[in-house]
Amino acid sequence: MRQLLTNCRVFDGERVHKNRSVAVNGRHIAEILPAGAQGENGETVVDLGGNLLAPGLIDLQVNGGGGVLFNDTPTAAGIAAIGDAHRAQGTTGFLPTLISDGEAVTKQAVAAASEAMASGVPGVLGIHLEGPHLNAEYCGIHDAARLRPFDATAFETLSQFDAGPMLTTLAPETVPPGTVRRLVDAGVIVFGGHTGATYEQTLRALDEGLHGFTHLYNAMTPLTSREPGTVGAALDDDNSVVGIIADGLHVHPASLRLAIASKPAGKVLLVSDAMPSLGADREEFTLFGQTIRVQGGRLVNAAGTLAGAQLGMIEAVRNVARFGGVDIYEALRMASAYPARVLGLKDQLGAIRPGYRASLIELDDAFNVVRSWIDGDMRVTGSRA
Repeated sequence: MRQLLTNCRVFDGERVHKNRSVAVNGRHIAEILPAGAQGENGETVVDLGGNLLAPGLIDLQVNGGGGVLFNDTPTAAGIAAIGDAHRAQGTTGFLPTLISDGEAVTKQAVAAASEAMASGVPGVLGIHLEGPHLNAEYCGIHDAARLRPFDATAFETLSQFDAGPMLTTLAPETVPPGTVRRLVDAGVIVFGGHTGATYEQTLRALDEGLHGFTHLYNAMTPLTSREPGTVGAALDDDNSVVGIIADGLHVHPASLRLAIASKPAGKVLLVSDAMPSLGADREEFTLFGQTIRVQGGRLVNAAGTLAGAQLGMIEAVRNVARFGGVDIYEALRMASAYPARVLGLKDQLGAIRPGYRASLIELDDAFNVVRSWIDGDMRVTGSRA
């Protein structure tokens, strides 16, 4: 049950330490030791060959992977298959994300997340319900027919999930006044997205406790000279967080740099918004009766509408370091420590410290994932994505 990870550089979430060893005892980090530390009797020694050991990546928006779409397979087994595909991309913690769907599917998805956590499916931390309380004019690839008003049933579904963090994305202008506050008071993490909210409407939602914004810039009112819109409110607010799809397609590099420059440190998060094609040998899949194809790295329907992303988290890290104007270690924080804070798990995940969960990744010099650990369970990945 005890492992000694040796001959490595350790990025503990704040700085890099050379020539260190990390002792893992079961599911948790036991201690960080100097180079040359000897293993205990019966301890498994893992030589990392000078590679970097970093906190595992946390993805708040995972629609699918490994050929599985959560909407089509709202089961614990479906969540496990999705998580398995994302593990090769450095993701050791994630929220399975349901795209707006009917009430029955939504309830199945919530039950599946509870079952997955109770049965120990690796990496699952909670659930993200993206919709169905969205603005039809900004629904993007979501099926407008599956959108519905916020009601007592919706509140019950969101507020009674107790297996882990519940994140929901809604359009603030479509729900009754006070709804965001009620949800926040009930322990729900509320993000704004797929929204036509004005700047003033967004500010009111922020005053009620809106925590952040789903895939900033995409499917929301833009920043213009006379109407700052949702984007302007998000960038102007120091307390909220913003998720960004850093594939170079959903957000122009200049817009990405603007968001990073506008927000305080720790308030910009990386998400994948990945779909079933990630980690699968397939170039197309079906979403609500529409064929979605991979074309030039984009996922699009027949009309050319973007439908999620073909993006893994370690690629997002490399991208934001390459064209986002941040160093690679800040990029790692954007995909580990900062999402952990959003989920209320900053004392468990997102850093390498004694007592923290042993969810870790080994990275080579090109920042490819070599091995991963989820709660102490090691897997050789060999990804060169």
